[in-house]
Amino acid sequence: MELWASARRSKVSGAIVGLGYLVLLCTIGVESRKSSKRDCFEYAAISCRAYSASVSDFGGVGDGTTVNTEAFRAAIDHLSQFSLEGGSLLYVPPGRWLTGSFNLTSYFTLYLDKDAVLLGSQDESEYPLIEPLPSYGRGRDADGARFSSLIFGNNLTDVVITGANGTIDGQGELWWTKFRAGKLNNTRPYLIEIMFSTSIQISNLTLINSPSWNVHPVYCSNVVVQGLTILAPVRSPNTDGINPDSCTNTRIQDCYIVSGDDCVAVKSGWDEYGIAFGMPTKQLVIRRLTCISPTSAVIALGSEMSGGIEDVRAEDITAINSESGVRIKTAVGRGGYVKDIYVRGMTLKTMKWVFWMTGNYGSHPDNNYDPNAIPVIQNINYRDVVAENVTMAARLEGIPGDPFTGICMSNVTISLAQNRKKLQWNCSDVAGITSEVTPKPCDLLPDQGQGKIRACNYPEDNSPTENMEVQTCSSFRNRW
Repeated sequence: MELWASARRSKVSGAIVGLGYLVLLCTIGVESRKSSKRDCFEYAAISCRAYSASVSDFGGVGDGTTVNTEAFRAAIDHLSQFSLEGGSLLYVPPGRWLTGSFNLTSYFTLYLDKDAVLLGSQDESEYPLIEPLPSYGRGRDADGARFSSLIFGNNLTDVVITGANGTIDGQGELWWTKFRAGKLNNTRPYLIEIMFSTSIQISNLTLINSPSWNVHPVYCSNVVVQGLTILAPVRSPNTDGINPDSCTNTRIQDCYIVSGDDCVAVKSGWDEYGIAFGMPTKQLVIRRLTCISPTSAVIALGSEMSGGIEDVRAEDITAINSESGVRIKTAVGRGGYVKDIYVRGMTLKTMKWVFWMTGNYGSHPDNNYDPNAIPVIQNINYRDVVAENVTMAARLEGIPGDPFTGICMSNVTISLAQNRKKLQWNCSDVAGITSEVTPKPCDLLPDQGQGKIRACNYPEDNSPTENMEVQTCSSFRNRW
């Protein structure tokens, strides 16, 4: 194995120099061996790798029934020795690869072939129990420990999870059934969770049937989530699409999500635990997102937002048959804040609400939350929104005595459904302004008249997320 890896490094490492040499390298390699083009492949990543191997070289069998947990663990353990020598890539060939939870390593790429399917084991023993997140104090489903995610990483640097639109299937139906029946003693596993890490890329994959949340970067920085297709039955419990949680500098773009819960849920800890941990989510960009979620939000801010959420920019958002557009969820006891939120360019079709803010969400981890911990919600901006077949324009409910302030809406056109509510704007404990919004907003959001849309301007400066670039990399599928 080491000799093979060294040989592969001599062919691959030069590819990092530039795209022109990289393409030539693939072409020359294929022609010199007179073999098919599938030996060499290219992919976009934040970092290229010097070494590569296939999970099949570690005893993996992609027949859909052989359990490959130890093969993945052995492969990653072997490749971890190259972390400081140019990094490594683990290739998952065509096949159906049944596996339990496995941990990633630094300076590492997991690459799924277009015909590769990772199948999450339905055996609870294949998922080690880990401690609750410190900013949550307990598991989301139950007190105490939680199951490790299918793909897990902790304290890592420079990790890429990508492919040619290969599939990760969590086989979540058994987990959903146990959860609904109250037969789980621990919180369900996610598909992908990366903790306390930096320089993370998750891209060009199809994720289906997660037991719970799909993608959960938590306590991370410099995260790119791009080109994901995420699918779950619309009645499946808590199958959120992408949940950036206490993360800084995150970019989510070009994703298509069908979910039983929020398509994107921005979080930062739960009540007193999140307040004590004190790590906000900030500098988040969400763009070119398409969402279908009949019972939840396209983008949710909260409800676990006790560490704070700030500087969120969302644009070019499309939703079909979803409950609400961008929703703010919070409650007394949460503390923290949601501020400096900017949304522009939403196209919404068949919605229950366009705008929804909730100050009485409830759902506490325990009874030890501080009733004096009042969240601050301010500077929330929406512009250039078109919605059709809408039941109710807005439901905006702040907190009595502590209103949500600085709400700005401009250039909003809402066409109503036949089963529309008689009251289109239900507002309490909120304050702000509107301009060119139809139907006419509530009195707490007075119309400033035509030509005032500059009041809700989207920031023109570049977010730090724009500094995260990908390059074209090359690797090989097969042994020489």
